[in-house]
Parts: sequence; structure tokens; C-alpha cells
Amino acid sequence: MTDHGTLFDASAPPPPSDTLPLDQYAERAYLSYAMSVVRARALPQVEDGLKPVQRRILYAMNEMRLNAAARHVKSARVVGDVIGKYHPHGDTSVYDAMVRVAQDFTLRYPLVDGQGNFGSRDGDSAAAMRYTECRLTPIAELLLSEIDRGTVDFLPNYDGAFKEPQLLPARLPFVLLNGASGIAVGMATEIPPHNLREVAAAASHLIRKPDASLDDILARLPGPDFPGGGQLISPPQAIRDAYTGGRGSLRMRARWHIEELARGQWRVIIDELPHGVSTAQVLAEIEALTNPQPRAGKKEIGQEQKNLKQLVLGVLDTVRDESSDKAPVRIVLEPRSSRQARDEFMAVLLAHTSLETSVSINLTMIGRDGRPRQKGLLAILTEWIAFRYLTVQRRSRFRLDEVERRIHILDGRMIAFLRIEEVIRVIRESDEPKPALMAAFGLSEIQAEDILEIRLRQLARLEGFKIEKELADLREERDSLRRLLDDRAAQTRLILKEIDADTKKYGDARRTLIETVAPAAPAEINVPDEPVTVIVSKNGWVRARQGHGIDPASIAYKTGDFPFVVVETRSTWPLVILDTHGRAYTIKTTDLPGGRGDGVPVSTLIDYQDGSRLAQVLAAEPASQWLFANSGGYGFICTLAEATGRQRAGKAFMALEGAETVLLPTRVQGQWVAAVSSTGRMLIFPQAEMKVQAGGRGVIIMALDDDERLAAVAVPPDDAPLTVEGIGRGNKPVAIRLSATQRESLRHRRARRGTLLTPKVKPERMV
Repeated sequence: MTDHGTLFDASAPPPPSDTLPLDQYAERAYLSYAMSVVRARALPQVEDGLKPVQRRILYAMNEMRLNAAARHVKSARVVGDVIGKYHPHGDTSVYDAMVRVAQDFTLRYPLVDGQGNFGSRDGDSAAAMRYTECRLTPIAELLLSEIDRGTVDFLPNYDGAFKEPQLLPARLPFVLLNGASGIAVGMATEIPPHNLREVAAAASHLIRKPDASLDDILARLPGPDFPGGGQLISPPQAIRDAYTGGRGSLRMRARWHIEELARGQWRVIIDELPHGVSTAQVLAEIEALTNPQPRAGKKEIGQEQKNLKQLVLGVLDTVRDESSDKAPVRIVLEPRSSRQARDEFMAVLLAHTSLETSVSINLTMIGRDGRPRQKGLLAILTEWIAFRYLTVQRRSRFRLDEVERRIHILDGRMIAFLRIEEVIRVIRESDEPKPALMAAFGLSEIQAEDILEIRLRQLARLEGFKIEKELADLREERDSLRRLLDDRAAQTRLILKEIDADTKKYGDARRTLIETVAPAAPAEINVPDEPVTVIVSKNGWVRARQGHGIDPASIAYKTGDFPFVVVETRSTWPLVILDTHGRAYTIKTTDLPGGRGDGVPVSTLIDYQDGSRLAQVLAAEPASQWLFANSGGYGFICTLAEATGRQRAGKAFMALEGAETVLLPTRVQGQWVAAVSSTGRMLIFPQAEMKVQAGGRGVIIMALDDDERLAAVAVPPDDAPLTVEGIGRGNKPVAIRLSATQRESLRHRRARRGTLLTPKVKPERMV
């Protein structure tokens, strides 16, 4: 038994050569696992667009003769065959993969023809495999028709008992036709489906003109074509960018039409949904908007939820799902009033439901070099074209070998036919007829074996004419195959001819409309522009009162609470909250409770992150400029709009280090920045020396000692007096008023130490 005490003994002998340190072993094992997931599970091949389990399912069904003309068989039979011969994993993983390639709402061109319940677009799962039946679809022929023609390599299966194809000889680029979706280790793929006619046209053009540009290809393949239709509303440049680098995000929108009813009434009928969106999902989202539930940990719904409920119920009266076998998607939306604008009615629903959503594109796949990589559209088509040339060449060589073998055998039969009496005599008189035939007539072993195996009826006179005709046809085919293998242009013509034939046989019209429109802007409730006073307490309770000029003494607070901020603003201006970690949160002023109550905690309107707390509050016109600074002496200038956002969780805004705190932001009103440190030193420098940026750490405002911090900043009007308030000797309040003339002696460059104020003061703020 190993003495574990020697593991940390420097004098212990080194470990045996066949061992590894644990960290190295773990690294190798994880890397091996990661590559297995990437190459053997999650990512498709660029050549046939399939993952290993999908390829094994199709090959097993082909071996079971389950083509499109065969009868359906139980799915369990196929799953058992796949597991037993090629894919030694759980039956659930195999059946789920089969279900996916059978769903016409998931794949643009399904490869398995399923009979029974194979799931629905609303997320319903398929029936158990003992109930469903399956066979291959006609288009699966494009993947399997040449599998036995020497077009691809075969490898031993997991136990060496059978052979399985390394790839399928795809006659079209199925990696684009059906796309793929998968998550590997450290990478993922999200390839959208495309239209067969457009993909074929793009491939044919690139075959004819290998130096074609991406714009030439996009003229023939303008974008994805999803099985459920919908409308692609992204601008052409966004689509081009996604296909250039292999990654992007496109906006999709549902398609609908207006049904006119009697007496001027109307309703909206949703016919097609964005890819990945179901009818049940849309109905659930509308239900959540019109009947909101309190968020986790809350006792009642928030003001934002109330506003959204009011907005949606103000335009929508009824929603119904009338989907059926004849109409897979039919959502009926009836407006509250027939007099409201139809565009505004749809804008509300588009902005707050999945009727308009984003579809990600991530063209990651395993290339011909065996490496997983993100590829652009040109690279994908180029690699498939190279694979197609190789497939045609291998198919032609395989057929040439067959033809030459057959010619060789027929040549032997012709010798036997012409000299039948001698052949019979040699066979009758010889103890070993095969070598005797070979010696007497100059035959090969294969020819002699064939002559010995043929029946006498095959040597009749009529058979002689058949042999001559077959030999002539085969020799002509042999010459044609040799010319094809020696002529690249002939191969190109053949590939183009086959692509054209496949397109005519399996091509169909585009389903997804590509029409650029502006994304729906979030519909808002019209808010009158009125004066409002926002009141925030020390314990973080917030409320709003109508009007300005409210006497602070008349404002009551909860017992034990105190005033923190009382700011006069407008109902249309945002309220920005800065927390102790420098994160910025935005609250609509209209979401604040009114009246003379205590208000609500700020934490019910925003979601503080990482245990942070309220630090500063400001409200003003969005275009106004503000100086944001921290106690470490850094800061920057930006507009209030650049500090706002739409997420309840806020956004990273000010970068803080160590124990730095957020100082009270100050509005930019003049050409000079005043900064005062905790030790009473003051620096005034030109505001033009500050950096303007939309968040971050900024630049050094004032040089500080190790135990010193920045206490306050201000950018007052140039002609206005400036007062520094703080604590003086004996802990007595001190206010040092600096006129415009007195400030001249304190002016210097940014990032300097400044001048000590007199009398001595520990500053708290500047006014």
C-alpha cells in the first residue's frame, strides 16, 4: 500500500515512469472528454451536415431497407438496431435524435418519415418509441443513394463486428439545408436552415466561378429559410456580417393578416411565428402581461408590471388559439376598440412578446481537416464542393473498377463460347480443371472460376450475342469513365447536372419572407410632462409627489428613517440609482408610488447585484452632462442618458477598486472642475481636461496620499460663488465661501495635489 506521507516528502524517490501527477492526468482526461463531445456528439460535419448519432440512424435504416417506398416499422426496431450495432449509448438519446430529424417544424427537410405522435411545435414530447413508426423520406436519398458506391470510408464499429460510414455522400450541402443546433465543451453551434433551391443555386455559381464574392453568393442565397416561415426583418448588412464571420444575430417577426368583420370591426390573425417560438409560448406571455404574478420574494406586483398590464389591456380585448391540422398556427387577436390604429395595436404585442425575437447564428462545425471551427458561408460551400468533387471521383473509380472486372469476366466467357468443345474436353480430362483452363486458354483465375460456375444454357448461341452487346456497352462506359476521371471540366459538368436534377426533384418555394423593417419600438404609455419631486429616504424608500417647491419639513418619514435625497425633476425624466459597487439602475419616474405615504423600497423596483446597497440618486434631463467620481480620485464626464438602461439588474457603470466609494455626481455647468480632498486640499482645473466616456474608471482628478480620499467634486457656473462645507476645529461646522476671484489662486492642471484651504476643514460637500 502506498505511504501517502511520501507524497509531500522531497527526499522520496520519483514516481514510476508509468504514472502522472494528478493535475496533468485531470487535464488530459478532461481534454479527451471535451474532444469526444465536440467531435462525436455535438457538432455536425461540413460534408454531410450530420452528427454521428444522426448518421448512424440513417445508415441503420438504409441497411434495414426502410426507404421511402417501404412500409413503416416500429421506431423501437430502428433504435435497437442502432444501439446494438453502431451507437452504444442510451435508447433515449437515439430516439430523441430520430424524433428531431422527423419533425417538419424543426428541420426544413425532414429525413425520417414518422407515423404517429412525433411531438408538436408547442413543445409536446413524442410518444414512446414502441408506439411510433418510421421510414426514410424521399429526400434522404440525397444522403444515402451513393453509400455503396465507394464514395466514403467505412470504419469498424465500437466492437469491430460491423462497419459504419465515416460520412454520408451528401449530394447537396445538408449542413445548410437543415442546419444544426448543439452545445459542446467550450463551443456551440446554431446553424439555421436554408432553402434547397437557393443553396443549390449558390453552390452551382461557386462551382462555375470559384473566385465568386460573398455578395455574389448572397444574391442567390439571401438568408435563412425556416420551416415555420415568419419574416426576417434584419437589414442586409446584418445578414452579410453574420455570413462573413460565421456569427451574428438576426431579428425575426411573426406574419399576420387583418380580417375585416361586420360594422367596421377587425381582428388580427397570426399565421406564422418566428423560428423556435410556439403558440403556447405566445399565449403564456400574453397571460403573464394581462394577469401578472408577484416576482419571487415579493408580496405584490411591481409598478412596472402594473403599467404593462394597463398598456396591454388598453389595446387587447381577446386572444384565442384556433390552430388545427389545416392551420398549424392561427392565433386570433381582437382589439379593445376598432377605432385604434392597427399598427399601434401590433406594436404593443411585438414589443412585449415573442412575436418579434432574435435568432442567433453560429456557423461552428467540423471541417474537412477534422477541426471544429466557425466558418463563413463561402468557406462552407467551398469545402462541400471539394467534398463533392472527391465523392464523384471515388464513385467513378469504383464504377470503373466494376466495369473492368465485368469486361474481364466477359472476355473469358467469350473465349469459352467460341471454343466450347475444347473447354468441355479440358474440363472432362483434367483432375484440376481451373489451372488446366488457365494454362490451355491463357485465362486468369477469376475467368477460369467464372467459366466453371456458369450454366450450360449461358453458352447458347443467343447468349453469345448478349455477351458481345454487353461487352460493347461496357467498353464504351469504361472509356467514358476514364475521360471523366482525367477531365476536371467534365466532372464539373456532371456535378452541375446532378445538382440541377436534384433541385428540380426536391426543391420548393421559400417560406420565410426577407423584408427589412425597423424593429418594433417598445410601446409606452403616453405620460404628460409634469413637474415631480422624488423623495428618497436614508433606508432606501422612494416615492414621488406632484409639483415642485415642496417644503422639506412637511415630508414625513417612517420611524427611524431620515431624508436622503429630495430632487425636483419631470415625469418624463429617468431616475438613476448608483449602488455601492458602481452599478447604475434606471427607474421610470412614472413607476414611483405617489401620494403622501411612505413609498416603497427601492429594491422592489430594481434588482441589486452582489449584495450592493443604495449609494447615490440623481434625476435630470437625459441630455444633461454629469461628472461622476469616486473616492479614489478618478472620474469621467458623460450624459445622464449614458447611465440609463432597461434591465432591472442595472448595468456596470463606474469601475471601483478596493474600498472606493461613489461620490455625489455633479452637473456640468461651467468650464472649471473643483475637487476637494478629505484633508482639506483643493484643486481647480479646466473641465476640458476631463475625459468624456460612457462609464468605466475615467482619469485621475486629483493626486492623493495613501491615507487621503477625494471628498467632493463640483463643476459650478464660472461666475457663481463656491462654498466648501465640512467640520473644523472642535468638530464645529465650517463653511468656506470662495468667490470667483479667490478661486484663481487654486487653479492648476488636472491630477495635481492642490492647495490647503484655510481655515482648516474636513470637507463633506461643495455647494
